Amino acid sequence: MTSFVKILTSDAERSVRFYEALGFETIQAEPPFVHLRWGSQADVYLVTPPLGMALEARKGVGVLLGFRVEGGGVDVVAARAQAHGISIEGPVMQPWHTREIIVSDPDGYRLNFIERVVS
Repeated sequence: MTSFVKILTSDAERSVRFYEALGFETIQAEPPFVHLRWGSQADVYLVTPPLGMALEARKGVGVLLGFRVEGGGVDVVAARAQAHGISIEGPVMQPWHTREIIVSDPDGYRLNFIERVVS
């Protein structure tokens, strides 16, 4: 069983390119939804809102969408992001024994990639 999140997007094609650049896999695209998957753990549905519905406000204030990565995965995602001109925050070593980066998608949603560090 996987978790999923639905994200409203102002430009589905641009968002798909962004997510695929980070390593997400497109599973299905049937407007208004695009179904993406992160490994075997999480699904993301990009949703194009109905005509006339504006996405004006800042997205996800106080919310981080978390995705686990394994063995050096934070560095892999960071390298993919940088190769596509996507800025990242981190990596940061957290006191709860994780190494993390944060990347903002084209609509401003913040994605948190988390790698457990065994000491």
